[in-house]
Amino acid sequence: MEEKTLIQFRNIVMIFGDQLVLKNVNLDIKENEFVTLLGPSGCGKTTLLRILGGFLEPTEGEVIFDGEDIAKLPPYKRELNTVFQKYALFPHMNVYDNIAFGLKIKKMSKDVIEQKVMKMLKLIGLEGYEKKNVTLLSGGQQQRVAIARALVNEPKVLLLDEPLGALDLKLRKEMQYELKRIQQEVGITFIFVTHDQEEALTMSDKIVVMRNGEIQQIGSPQDIYNTPVNRYVADFVGESNIIPGKMLDDYLVRFDDKDFECVDFGFARNEDVDVVIRPEDLVIVPPELGTLTGVVDSVLFKGVYYETMVETVPGTSVTVRMRVIKNNEVVSADGKERISANDFFVDIEDVPLLDDKEVIARADAQAWNPETDDYISISSIEYSVKEEEGEYPVVFSTAGGTMIQKMIYVVNQPIVKNVKANEAVMAFNFFKTQDELMESVALDTDLKTWANAQGWKLSNEDEKVEMYVDYDFDPEQVKEGMSYQVTFSTEGREFKVRTVNYIEEGAEVGLKFGKDDIHVMKRMTT
Repeated sequence: MEEKTLIQFRNIVMIFGDQLVLKNVNLDIKENEFVTLLGPSGCGKTTLLRILGGFLEPTEGEVIFDGEDIAKLPPYKRELNTVFQKYALFPHMNVYDNIAFGLKIKKMSKDVIEQKVMKMLKLIGLEGYEKKNVTLLSGGQQQRVAIARALVNEPKVLLLDEPLGALDLKLRKEMQYELKRIQQEVGITFIFVTHDQEEALTMSDKIVVMRNGEIQQIGSPQDIYNTPVNRYVADFVGESNIIPGKMLDDYLVRFDDKDFECVDFGFARNEDVDVVIRPEDLVIVPPELGTLTGVVDSVLFKGVYYETMVETVPGTSVTVRMRVIKNNEVVSADGKERISANDFFVDIEDVPLLDDKEVIARADAQAWNPETDDYISISSIEYSVKEEEGEYPVVFSTAGGTMIQKMIYVVNQPIVKNVKANEAVMAFNFFKTQDELMESVALDTDLKTWANAQGWKLSNEDEKVEMYVDYDFDPEQVKEGMSYQVTFSTEGREFKVRTVNYIEEGAEVGLKFGKDDIHVMKRMTT
């Protein structure tokens, strides 16, 4: 028999000032479910809980409780109670009086109150503690009293706003099982808010993963963990190896330049996807037996297992020098125009590709009015470059006749190839002034442009490879006449593996996994 839907959030929108906190949230919660709202701070989970509790009124939408819209109903008229992270027990009352407080407000008879309180004490395992001062209880005991105080009123729903956050790790783990036991025994709906994925996986019947005010995925702990819908969910719930891939066809995905059978289907042919393989689904074997091969990069002892990082695809890098030169701008005779440019290097094979726009970009040539800082067009570029190594002059001029001459250095630039990664990279030494470095608003991007850094697949030169930048200088501290190292790298591939046995760093190993261990997800756009 299908359980009844008790709570329905319909198109919930919440706006605080100019901040959109909840974005058209829709969620159904059934009777007797243990539901966890899971997500990082600021994702909207506590806001949604407070809307249900009546502490906030949504900007838009309906909150339907047992068939009735309660969005405008005050908290005391709702058949639910809340347990907060700070338990808000009354310090001047003992355990019994704290639990009995709500019943006394309802003016129940003493014998009924006693029966209900003693039942709650038995439920939470604190029989004999009724006269104890709550300030002398441990954190876990205080939490149990707070839960009992909420449950004694016999609500249809108990709301728990990160109630385990104040406990130490060992006690928190114990209370996870205790909360689940209590929920099963009392047989009501629990709605639990946390940012801790272990809590969610341990206790929940249903997990609602949230991000930036939106629900990313709803499902059982097994669904959320084994079949996450996107990179965010896979990364937030458990540890993951997430690899960019391409869905070649139903049940066939390609990543790391290899084709793998999988159990996923329904994607567009050749659709870009993300692939997740959990660390516990990987087995380290001899290299000749591995689905992939790699080198052990690091090993960390985690108590019951070793966290072993295996590099299967080494990154590819190239290092160049940036020489800081003096400001070399030229000022017109009347002082109304300034023009600047830099020498630059070009590979001999790229000479036929040079045109005026490319030369301006590589030389970072520009002209401007020093009084207004308005840019002035460079109207003329004169150069003659041969497909031979050497130095070739280039002259940039404005319509007003202000000009500057720089040099184009044609070189036979070596290419760094990485056969295992199926990629190659290349970059050039370059010249920059202090002002140009200081004025850059996107230095990583500019460094790539200035060095003409590029990466591509060996199997297809038209397929570009993303590159990352690392440098050893502070843009505000560089000195004229000095040269600085800049490294451009592609991202290698490392797999996190959980192993029982220690494996030495530097060892060559194989990684074995099957098609059931591969899960394909939609590529996230943001």
